[in-house]
Amino acid sequence: MAFKSGKVETVSISDGGSSSPPNWCFFGWLLALTQLLLHGALGLVLFWVIYYLDGFGWRDNPTLLFNYHPVLMVGGFVYLSGNALLSYRSFGCCRHIYKKLFHTVFHILAVPAIVMGFLTVWDSRNLTVPPIANFWSLHSWMGLTTMGLFAIQLVVGFFSFLILLCCEARTAALRAALVPVHATFGLITFLMAIATCLTGITEKAINNLGAKYRDLGDAAIVINVLAVTLLALMILMPVLLLFDKFRSRRVQVVAVHGL
Repeated sequence: MAFKSGKVETVSISDGGSSSPPNWCFFGWLLALTQLLLHGALGLVLFWVIYYLDGFGWRDNPTLLFNYHPVLMVGGFVYLSGNALLSYRSFGCCRHIYKKLFHTVFHILAVPAIVMGFLTVWDSRNLTVPPIANFWSLHSWMGLTTMGLFAIQLVVGFFSFLILLCCEARTAALRAALVPVHATFGLITFLMAIATCLTGITEKAINNLGAKYRDLGDAAIVINVLAVTLLALMILMPVLLLFDKFRSRRVQVVAVHGL
């Protein structure tokens, strides 16, 4: 309530969108670098598989069938999920509902990639003669844990989004309580996914190259550059998501009505 010229005026406040975070120059460079690394990781794993692992195949060639696995898992868990997390930073000029929509779409696109990535490695091991045992390595245990966390996050996020669309005002307190938990476990899931990718890449490199890995040939260099790219994402993503000055602030539009 405000007083002006002897008249009583009421002030109403509405959410008119979001503003860009402060320190926008430094933030922009970090965001651009992170996007470059996300695209680079996807490009490097594709190059590695196509150029050094003889590309892709189907069920009649279990070795080439396996090659879908690293591409789909990096694409789903790192590239698409990473962009889902960054949607709250990349689209700072948009309304919050649009950022949430981008976040949801990226995660939905990641689901078939992750599912197909799991099925291809499952089939490739079972179709190999003799069959290769499943779920014995550290990589496979970490992968199962990461997929479980991702599934829980997806259910909680979808549930929260539906509540937002159905009865936004009545569930504000519940959604506000869910946000920090959902965001924290989302980042944990992303970091777990990168750690799982690193163990899987190392396992594949050792099995495929053997003692030649120590000679640091062309394939080994590509593998190591891919691993360093993923490690860099492990550093930059938490900085962008957790550093408070990079958070977008909602713009409050003030409408003054004179009585």
